[in-house]
Amino acid sequence: MTVDTPAVRFDAGSFRDPDTRVFHHNGSVYRCLSARALADWEQLAGTAFYRRFAAARRVIPTRHVTDPAALPALDDRWAAVLEHERLPFVSYPYEWSFGMLKDAALLQLDVTRAALDEEMTLKDATPFNVQWLGAQPTFIDIGSFTPYAAGEPWAGYRQFCETFFYPLLLQAYRNVPFHPWLRGSLEGITAEQCNALLSGRDLLRRGVLAHVYLQAKAQARYDDAPGNVRQELRAAGFGAALIKHNIDRLRRIVERLRWDAGRSTWSEYQREHSYDDADLRRKTEFVGRVLGSRRWPLVWDIGCNTGNYSRMAAGHAEYVLALDADHLVIERLYQALKADGPANVLPVLADLADPSPGLGWRGRERLPLGDRGRPALILCLALIHHLVIGRNIPLDDFVAWLAQFGGEVILEFVGPEDPMVERLLRNRRDQEFEYSSAAVSAAVERHFGAVTHETLASGTRTLYHCRPTSR
Repeated sequence: MTVDTPAVRFDAGSFRDPDTRVFHHNGSVYRCLSARALADWEQLAGTAFYRRFAAARRVIPTRHVTDPAALPALDDRWAAVLEHERLPFVSYPYEWSFGMLKDAALLQLDVTRAALDEEMTLKDATPFNVQWLGAQPTFIDIGSFTPYAAGEPWAGYRQFCETFFYPLLLQAYRNVPFHPWLRGSLEGITAEQCNALLSGRDLLRRGVLAHVYLQAKAQARYDDAPGNVRQELRAAGFGAALIKHNIDRLRRIVERLRWDAGRSTWSEYQREHSYDDADLRRKTEFVGRVLGSRRWPLVWDIGCNTGNYSRMAAGHAEYVLALDADHLVIERLYQALKADGPANVLPVLADLADPSPGLGWRGRERLPLGDRGRPALILCLALIHHLVIGRNIPLDDFVAWLAQFGGEVILEFVGPEDPMVERLLRNRRDQEFEYSSAAVSAAVERHFGAVTHETLASGTRTLYHCRPTSR
């Protein structure tokens, strides 16, 4: 989107900071620095907290490129180049579970607090500065670090509340999902909006009075009033000690937030599915044969549910995306991965009938799901009936969508006589669906170059291994 020289194309998501730009070259990730940003980096690189956080990968490991001769020619305004450890996949906060957003918020607070201890701070506090290495959050915006000026307020406080704290608070206290809100507004939820969704009784809950109600009143007063708020705070004696105290209080509040979801439509699927032991064993063997045939750079397990097959794929893949449209399913999977691994599985909340679009300036700051990394293998197990019958997605169109990524696919067709499909069809008797074994076979033959299949012993389920013509 943003081109600085004919040789370098910068990431659209990095153009808002005039002192840094991110670009990709030969599979690596680089960041250009202005002279001012270089001074900030040199101070950061000399701190103990940065070395500690980078060693634990809580901040993205980064090195100064001392010999940039192998890189494309850069504009003279860039004084230096950094190389970051490459992320396996980029996800966004409206694709995270409650626990993921909470842990990202805690990381943001920890990084800010540690920076202040060594006379540095952060320019902002947005969840887009946090990414994931499996179930571990890592802070990626090295350009956000800057020296702390005595008497300055916490520049990221309001943004932290609007993009981290208020979404978590509403999910925990009112069970209001934050995903549609964050997808609808990259700037988050304002104090006024959050306050309007809370009741008077909620003022007694931790954090609401100080960080929502009073913040809403203060913002309304200062937004309409002339004057320099930062100068007023500096004159009142605002400083690092007060910021640290505020961060510590916020951290305790965030740490105690809990989302009591109960159960959801598919959260009990593992106990309620209609497989018998023989079908389940043959399905697992079929998937295992395909997975074991090669090493896969990226696998998508769409409709992952408990993540059993995501874990299987993790042993044969560099990285696995475990995608599901059920928030509680992704939350439980995240907590399980966080506790026991494997470390190369990323849970992602994704509704394939309504996937994350391109957002931000010119729709390129936050990319659509399919533009962030093409899968070499897609596991699509016991999902097609939910989309075709439950969401009215044309069967052939769905198969064409799977084929467009250019990789291999394991597709499980669940026939109309299966109890799970009968449940979906119960209230759809007045509608016609192109949903049959013959229709699926025709679609995969049309869109893929080679197809092998196996019908399970029950006769209600068929597994297809689909390969593009080029393989």
